[in-house]
Amino acid sequence: MPRTTPLLGDASRPGELVGRARLLSALLLSSSGDRWQHTRSVARRAREAVPAVTPTGGQRAGEVLVAAAWLHDIGYAAPLVDHGFHPVDGAQHLRSTGWPEEVVALVAHHSGARFTAAESGLGHLLDGYDADLGHRSPVAQALVWADQTTGPAGELVRVEERTAEVLRRHGPDSAQARCAAERVPALLHDAAATEARLAHLVGRERCSPACAHEGVWYLTA
Repeated sequence: MPRTTPLLGDASRPGELVGRARLLSALLLSSSGDRWQHTRSVARRAREAVPAVTPTGGQRAGEVLVAAAWLHDIGYAAPLVDHGFHPVDGAQHLRSTGWPEEVVALVAHHSGARFTAAESGLGHLLDGYDADLGHRSPVAQALVWADQTTGPAGELVRVEERTAEVLRRHGPDSAQARCAAERVPALLHDAAATEARLAHLVGRERCSPACAHEGVWYLTA
C-alpha cells in the first residue's frame, strides 16, 4: 500500500483548500520535470475557469476546482503508486488523509478516467468514488477543460491536439486508444460546456479567433 501523509492543515476552512493542495502537489511532483510544469499550468487554467462554476456552486466550487487541478496527477508520485492507475492512486491517498470528498472524486474521475479504467479492467476501482461529483458536474467539466487544454510540458493546446498526443504517446494498442471513440467525444463535450459558460459570462471579445476550433473557444490569458 502507498505511504500516506497527513492532511496539510485544515483544508475545510475557506481559503485554505487551494493553498494546501498546492503545497501537497509541490511536495510530491515538483521534482518531476514536465509533469510539474503541466500541473502548474493546469492549475492556472483552472483559475481561469472559476467563473464557469461559481454561479451555481459559489466560492467553494471555485476552490474545489483549483485544488483538484493542483492534485489531479499526484497519483504518478512514486510513494502513492498502488494500482498503477494514477487517478485512483491519487484519490485513494487523498481520501486516506482526509481531503474533502469533492476533491477526491474529481481526482478519481478526471479527464475521462472511467473510460480508460474500463478498458484496463480497473473499472471497479472507481465504484467508490462519486460519479456525480467526479465527472457529471460543471466543476468536473471545468477540470477537463483545464487539463485537456494543457500539454504535457505546460503548453496551451487544443483539446484535439491533447487527445492526439496522448494516443501517440501510449500507442495504438493502449487502453487510451481502445477507449478513444468514447473518451474523446466526452472530453470535447465537457470542454465545450465550460467554454459556453465562460463565453456567456465574459463575452467572446476576450477570446482569440486564432484559438477557435470547430466551435470550441479557448480563452486566452
